Amino acid sequence: MFEYVRANGQAARADITRALDISAGSATTLTADLIAAGFLQEVVGTPREQGRGRPPVALAVVPEAAHVIGIKLSYKSHTAVLTNFAGEMIADLSMQASDKRLSLPQLMEEITRLIDRLLGQNQMDRSDVHAVGIGMPGIIDPITGLVHWSSLLQNRDENLRALFATQFEMPVYLDNDANMLTLAELWFGAGRSMSDFAVVTIENGVGMGLVLDNCLYRGAHGVGLELGHTKVQLDGALCRCGQRGCLEAYLADYALTREAATALEFAFDESHSRQDVLEVLLAEAEAGQPAARSIFRRAGRYLSLGLSNVVQLFDPELIILSGERMQHSNLFVSQIMEEMQEMTLSEGRKPCDAAIHPCSDLVWARGATALALSALTDTLLGAEAAVS
Repeated sequence: MFEYVRANGQAARADITRALDISAGSATTLTADLIAAGFLQEVVGTPREQGRGRPPVALAVVPEAAHVIGIKLSYKSHTAVLTNFAGEMIADLSMQASDKRLSLPQLMEEITRLIDRLLGQNQMDRSDVHAVGIGMPGIIDPITGLVHWSSLLQNRDENLRALFATQFEMPVYLDNDANMLTLAELWFGAGRSMSDFAVVTIENGVGMGLVLDNCLYRGAHGVGLELGHTKVQLDGALCRCGQRGCLEAYLADYALTREAATALEFAFDESHSRQDVLEVLLAEAEAGQPAARSIFRRAGRYLSLGLSNVVQLFDPELIILSGERMQHSNLFVSQIMEEMQEMTLSEGRKPCDAAIHPCSDLVWARGATALALSALTDTLLGAEAAVS
């Protein structure tokens, strides 16, 4: 009931009873408990017909009941978003990252600095925050808080949650960053009207999030859907995970720059970052340079293969393509979609739709607030139910 009100901004009790198929008496009793606990409040609803009768009474979340922070960690920059209990964004902040693999204490220092700067700019203390959600690339166990592997960290099997607990009193919830973007689509974006959809991200790595029956799917151990590390070529290109033939090894930023160094005879040195090389490669491809275009064409074919496997396995209603590389979506996108359909057994099924959402890091971080809000809501309302 609480989640229904939060998702809709405000809702009348009659709307709640119809949507959730519960009795009017149950709705009245339970909403009274939520109001008494300080989670919901009565507000003047939107009149159905201007100027006639008393304004209707609706229910809304008490925004000040709690605050959470959502964080997206990446190679280039870290982004944090502060929201209230209603999910409304209050403030955001981005901070340049180290652009190299760090030890766990070094990464924790950057997280701490990001949180403290965000709170300081909004005249808030750490005690004002009730939970933090963090999305980062890699294989993350959301239950234990273990980072089994991440491109941001030097070592494997690091317990970021345990280290966070030594610095902050509020709980932290960790997950793969692609799952955070998927939550953002589910809570705030195109996924609000769908029960089954997938999000595929392409930037410094290749990630995937999946919603089945309105719920984020993680697999039996919470570390599933590593699309970037599915194998598309035996003994193929070397992936940064250490294995060969991963899809990511043909699509990610480092894969494209590796090809560009050969095709364009572009030498890496301290004066040229990976982003510099990518910008040159993109400019050459858009100008029609054959070698540059062949790099993107090859990457596009591997992407078609990966997407067709997603469709074949999960039959989503929609695949959302996102990430930095989607900012240049004019390169071979029509061919990618066509080849995806050609590789998929479509007899008897409606073709899967695809949409391109080149989301900023702010959207990813907002997805991390959804993770924190969901977990915090379960904790607070669960405690209230136990008391009742």
